[in-house]
Amino acid sequence: MKPSRSWRPSPFLLLSVLIHAGALALWYFHPATWPWALGILLTSHASVVAAGLLPRSRLLGPNLTRLPAASRARGEVALTIDDGPDPEVTPRVLEILARHGARASFFCIGERAAAHPELIRAIVAGGHRIENHGQHHRKHASFYGPGAWLHEVGEAQATLARLSGQLPCHFRALAGLRNPFLDPVLRRLDMRLASWTRRGYDTRSGDADCVFARLTRQLAAGDILLLHDGNAARTATGEAVILAVLPRLLELLAARQLTPVSLPVDPS
Repeated sequence: MKPSRSWRPSPFLLLSVLIHAGALALWYFHPATWPWALGILLTSHASVVAAGLLPRSRLLGPNLTRLPAASRARGEVALTIDDGPDPEVTPRVLEILARHGARASFFCIGERAAAHPELIRAIVAGGHRIENHGQHHRKHASFYGPGAWLHEVGEAQATLARLSGQLPCHFRALAGLRNPFLDPVLRRLDMRLASWTRRGYDTRSGDADCVFARLTRQLAAGDILLLHDGNAARTATGEAVILAVLPRLLELLAARQLTPVSLPVDPS
């Protein structure tokens, strides 16, 4: 494992701590002002919770939402594919990517990877990156404390590294939801949070045209696009939406002279 980077709270979190301390001091030294102090505390708590509900927010710590300047200058767009591997969908996604000479980052769930190690090997053999989407992908993960985050991310990190021979560099939380306890864990594991620039909501919508439009509206170099091979919604014909969208997307990128890539190992 790579050496951990030191963690420093974000300016937003530092401000929140100061506000909490000030409100408690006001309450202690001037008990009659308790309604004001309580209101300040609740407002500060609510702002921290809200920051964790915004997937692209950097208020709780660093968050990769666009590719770095060098990638933008090269006309690159990152393809990121979540929630797999899926034994039905992932092989077909790999075939489409190979046909177009495209690269992607697969944010895999550890327990699914362990159930389908041959798919992890196929992803790596195709020249793609394996990234960390948690070991269990549980819906209540945004309520985790430090220990639970360390277990969720760390166990997936060990599983995916063992199966792929790659040490994932990025973590993506379920739907991007998180809390202040995640960033110190990522720093300890020398990982970086990654979200996206555009998402198609392809786990909710079976309308391939709608998903395609969301992904390509104002599409530009440096964008990070989010698709799903696992938990994919289905079209009217029963096909996973990504399989209907991905070929069109890759053709559009080629027409606009944009290069589909995986996320950089070091995005700094």
